[in-house]
Amino acid sequence: MTKNIGKVDKVARIVVGVIFIVLGIITGSWLGLIGIIPIATAVVNWCPLYALLKINTCEKP
Repeated sequence: MTKNIGKVDKVARIVVGVIFIVLGIITGSWLGLIGIIPIATAVVNWCPLYALLKINTCEKP
């Protein structure tokens, strides 16, 4: 797995993931579990959808 998530994208994914989880807790909905997906992809620095679409948000050296 080659990294395809840059720093800004990583922070945005973590923020969105936390928002989904908090909303799920507040509303008592299982949909908050969706927040795990963007957080997991941010942690491993790899997104399968980006790989399929050949998108790379990493900074160029």
